[in-house]
Formats: sequence, C-alpha cells, structure tokens
Amino acid sequence: MSITRSLLILVSISVIQILISCSSQPSQPAMGSPGYYWQGAREVYKAGDYAKTLQNLDNVLATDNEYVARALPWALVLRSGVAEGYMDAAANYELGARNSREPAAFRRLVSADRDSASQLALQFAEDFGKIDKLKGDTVALEFSYPKGSAAPVSQFTKVATGMALSAAETEAAQQHSIERGVVLATCRAAGAADDPAKTEDLFKSGAASVPHATFMAAIADNLFRLSQLYVRDKLDEPQKMEALIQRAQTALSGLPETKEIKDLKSDIEAAIKKAKTEK
Repeated sequence: MSITRSLLILVSISVIQILISCSSQPSQPAMGSPGYYWQGAREVYKAGDYAKTLQNLDNVLATDNEYVARALPWALVLRSGVAEGYMDAAANYELGARNSREPAAFRRLVSADRDSASQLALQFAEDFGKIDKLKGDTVALEFSYPKGSAAPVSQFTKVATGMALSAAETEAAQQHSIERGVVLATCRAAGAADDPAKTEDLFKSGAASVPHATFMAAIADNLFRLSQLYVRDKLDEPQKMEALIQRAQTALSGLPETKEIKDLKSDIEAAIKKAKTEK
C-alpha cells in the first residue's frame, strides 16, 4: 500500500471519528429560543449576576413555551428578593439621613433605591398574573441556593448613625443587601422563613420542590412586603399599594389557615385600615 493511500485512509478515519463525536454531543438551543435564555439564566446566576439572570428569565416568560413553568417561580423569588434588598438599603439610608448633619447624599440614595425597588415590585406583580401556569400540588424551584448571607449588612451599622460610606463601601453594601434579600425570599419560598440552614439543605441537590400552598403563601407575603414601599411616608402611591395588596389577598385565597397565614392576613387588614385613615 502506498504512503499516499495510507495517509488518505488515516485522514478518512479521523474525519469519521470527529463526525461521530460531534453527533454524540447534545445539541445547543438555538440563539434567541426559550431554551437559550433558560441556559443563559443558569450561567449568569452562578456568577451572582441577578440583573442579567432576570433579563434572561424575562425573555423566557415573554412567550408561552415549555420553560415558563420552570422560569416563573425562579423569577418571582429572585425579583422579590432583589426588591427587598433595595428596600432594606433605602430604610437604612433614610435612618442615616435623620442622623447626619449632611443628609442630602443619604436622601439621594433613598430615592434611587426606592425607585429601583418600585420597578421590581411592579414587574413582580405583573409576573404574578402568570401564576396559573403553575399546575399541580408542588412547585419546582429549579435554581441553586443563592450566594450571600441572611445576616444584617454590616456596612449599614455605620449608615444608620449618619456616617457616609466610601464609593466602594456603598457598592458593597448594596450588593450584600441584594444578596441578603434573595436569601430571605428563597427561605420563604422553601417554607423555611428565617432559616437559611434548613433552606440550604433543601437545595443541596441544586434545586428544590415545595408544596404549592407553601409557595403561594410566600408569594402573598412578598406582595404584601412590596406593597409597603408605597405607603405615605415612602413613595406615597396608594393605588399601587392597593393593587399589590389585592394580589396578596388573591394569592392567599383558598390556602390552609395556618398561624403564619392568619398573621399575614391580620397585617394586611391593619395596613388597609391605616391607609384609609390617612386619606
């Protein structure tokens, strides 16, 4: 056999092996498809980029597709958690403004954080409109336990006394506050409010499954929490507050009357009465 012929045979065998190898690899979702955005959300979430995660999940939720029931619970938990982080930051900067001799810088941060929280809260309420996509007795939380800690943000100890933070400290405080909000929202969604250790254990496989009623109770709680962004001494937008409270009541409809749910209903009734007296 000639050397040339031997080389041709070897090249042919190599090409065939490459083709077989390529054909055995799982095909990647087409760019712009729901699967593409779902995969993108999982990748950026691992890096701790919650803004890009939500962008990808929003693209999944923009159409009716097979990923919606998987993306919706994740989007609801993540968006409410990020909003809670902004709200907590705003509350601390507001306290700092009261204790500072130069409150203007604190007030700018209060305004910026509440505006960010409001955008997220309104989108959260809109996402809630798709809740009927979640069928069955359980809800799948197809995301890993989030980064961060449920512990109070250390930088806010200085803020509350009226001490200004450096730019780097301000950025770190905001990031930690957002991460904390997401951890707390995840705990509620898993039915283990304020118990990060238990929640992390539930997510040890990289995902979790919770009773539908447990998830709905958490969503109702989140809706009520976010509604308080619009009370008179904050953004003072009673119509938006009422809209979120109505959705919270819808989420609670038909759920078992546990102590937690009774307490939440009592808090909602108290908030409604207070709003009426302030009109």
